[in-house]
Parts: sequence; structure tokens; C-alpha cells
Amino acid sequence: MATVRILLGIICLVVFGQLTEPDGNFLDKGLGLVAFSRLAGRTENRKLATEGQGIGRDIILSIARSQIGVREATGKNDGKMVEAYLHYTGNKKGAPWCASFVSWVFGKAGFDAPRTAACSVLFPLALQTTKPRPAVVFGIYFASLKRIGHCGFVEEQKNNWLITIEGNTNVAGAREGDGVYRKIRHKRTIAGYADWQGAKGGAE
Repeated sequence: MATVRILLGIICLVVFGQLTEPDGNFLDKGLGLVAFSRLAGRTENRKLATEGQGIGRDIILSIARSQIGVREATGKNDGKMVEAYLHYTGNKKGAPWCASFVSWVFGKAGFDAPRTAACSVLFPLALQTTKPRPAVVFGIYFASLKRIGHCGFVEEQKNNWLITIEGNTNVAGAREGDGVYRKIRHKRTIAGYADWQGAKGGAE
């Protein structure tokens, strides 16, 4: 019996030794270790997916920032880039273009939607949020229109103030301006937010 135990002990030591490196770390052998490896892989994939959401927002804002400084050619909703925004949503020069700008940016970032020149369409119930996160679309309500009449991107929130990137505005922050600007707006002036970043199919 003692001899059998000794032999079993030796076999265990040999097998264990094959599953470990000289420093005592397990090698990727055996079903248990393979399962652990797969679990670690899934965890890493979830981590990358989460990081990808941040990357997506960064891409959207990077494209929006690249347009800051675009100006209309004659102040009549025209000019090379303004007309490119309008063309993306099926509109011609002369039409209001803040929503077309937002749609164009999403398109350049690889999103199929939104693709509209109508501000109000940018705020479907399913995508509305109360959190003004980076790359979220904001809307400003105009009583004279009885609807949201201007929109843009939230770039950053600082206390009760939002730093935004928006098209078809101006230094004064009008809804019919002459270019793409970075603005500072108080949260109380914002009627709503829509988070289209998650609409591409990624989990939020």
C-alpha cells in the first residue's frame, strides 16, 4: 500500500510539473485552464467593447471639431461644406442646416442614422436621455416654432454649462447663423438630449 501511494505521489508531481512553468505559474493546458483562458478572453472582449463606446464618442466629436470654422459663402446657407451637409440629407443650398450638420457628422463616423434636416426628428423617444454626455445631441426649443428649432453636439459639461459644437449658428448663438462654432450654453436653455451613439448597435 505504501508503495502504491509513493508511486501515485510521483505521478502527481510529474503531471503537476508539466502544467507549471519554473516560476510556478500554470501553463495553458488542461480543460480547466482552457476554460479559464476563454473566460479571460470574454472579460477582455467586454472591456474592449466598453472602451469602444468611448472611442465612438471620441470619433464623433473629432469629426465635429474638424468642422469648427466652416463658414457660409454668402450668408445664405451656402458654401462648399454647408452644401455637403445639406446634400447628405437630400437638401439643396439655402435650407437650414444645423440638423444636416449633425447627420453628416454621424455619417462620417460610420452611422447609418440619423439622416435628417429636421431638428425635431433627432429626438425620438427611444433615444432621449437626461444625461448630456459627450457626443449627445442637444436641442433648443423655440416657442415661435412650437418645436425644437436648433441642435448640435454636447462636447463637454462643466457644472451647469455645456460646451457645444453646432452648425448654422453664429457668435450670438442664433439658430440661423453663418457657420460651425463651439459655443457655451446654460443647461436651462436646452429642451432635450438624444444619444444616437448607441443606435449603431453597440451596448451602452
